[in-house]
Amino acid sequence: MAVANTPDKHGLLSDPIPAALQRLAIPMIFGMVAILMFNLVDTFFISLLGTDALAAVSFTFPITFALNCITMGISVGISTSIARLLGAGDTHSAARLTTHGLLLAVVMVMVAATIGFYTIEPLFSLMGAKASLLPTIYDYMSIWYLAIPLLVIPMAGNSAIRATGDAKTPAKIMILAGAINGVLDPLLIFGAGPVPALGVKGAAIASGISWAFALIGSLYILIRREKLLARPQPRTLWHDWQQILHIGTPAGLSNALNPLSGTLLMSLLAAQSTASVAAYGAAMRIESILVTVMIALGSALMPFMAQNLGADKPERAFGALFTAMRFAILFQLLIFIMMVPLSWPLSSLFSQDHAVQSQLWHYLVVVPASYGLQAVCMLLISALNALHRPLDALIWNVIRLFGLLLPAAWLGSHWWGTEGLFIGIALANIISGLAAYFYALKLRKNM
Repeated sequence: MAVANTPDKHGLLSDPIPAALQRLAIPMIFGMVAILMFNLVDTFFISLLGTDALAAVSFTFPITFALNCITMGISVGISTSIARLLGAGDTHSAARLTTHGLLLAVVMVMVAATIGFYTIEPLFSLMGAKASLLPTIYDYMSIWYLAIPLLVIPMAGNSAIRATGDAKTPAKIMILAGAINGVLDPLLIFGAGPVPALGVKGAAIASGISWAFALIGSLYILIRREKLLARPQPRTLWHDWQQILHIGTPAGLSNALNPLSGTLLMSLLAAQSTASVAAYGAAMRIESILVTVMIALGSALMPFMAQNLGADKPERAFGALFTAMRFAILFQLLIFIMMVPLSWPLSSLFSQDHAVQSQLWHYLVVVPASYGLQAVCMLLISALNALHRPLDALIWNVIRLFGLLLPAAWLGSHWWGTEGLFIGIALANIISGLAAYFYALKLRKNM
């Protein structure tokens, strides 16, 4: 197959490492905030329908996340694979693999959505939903299942665009989709003029319409600008699917482990008190903001390393990994220093209950101290996916969550209650981060 030596369009192979990572990470932060706001807007307007509507839609979160994990895993497989090909200058194979990857994501999600559509009532009954909530759940999920294929292509397609080194365009697409959803949500949920009030159905329809606009934007960029879509090639379809799934399956499973470990932590906290659960729930909302930069940096690192590995520049790839690790430690240390004086005002803002305030304050002055080393482990996992070692990435996440974090949290709660549980989380983050750093040194030495 002919290899076309294309110019380094976005500078991933030649620009200074900090500048290139910054150019990738900053737009990703805005894209992540857009997705976060998308979910918050939905939750806010649905909550105005009443407690039953909010409870019904809350039951759907584990199922919607599970289907999104399929796409997230395939997106990682697509991103790392085509970034390597682009780094090697093989744009023809990159276009073919992107096309086949999008087909795989659509097929897998459509199969899962079809099964889900015909099992809504028994599945949610099994999950513990009351009979009175099932009609509302059906109203929402029956439309969501029909609309979810519209989200698959922008999610996977935006990963392909980021693999080229362009993070701004995917962020713009998601911000536009979030804005459309924010406008349509109140209109379709509550109605106005000739538009009838559709309740939770309106929320699902609003999401579907906003996803359709994101799909159009993503396809336009992939076809017209990046030239990353081509006619499917049946001869290589199965081989490409195997390559994507080799990376995507462990990556999808790794994503699914985080909410699972969170659920188990909640059960430990529930054994302490309701105040402990409330404090942890508030802490998670604050934490999602405090670690946004690190998550974006991990997402930026993957295509950077993959392109440079494809271009046979392993020294530059590992230079980016250690640059990102050093930045993570320093940046999160700064965040922690800023959090110490803000911890009590934030605790008071999120709850009026003294017990909740006290425990939330304790979390905010203990756990953020470990975020830098937690980020080091997260960055190693991104690097392992870029290195096409997805099983190692999955194993590291299993060790971090189930080998260290949950046992340390359990021991801490057993000895010192809720405060001990929070100390256990911090210690697990520190140990896993140090281990990840030394493992990364070993990887670089063996390259």
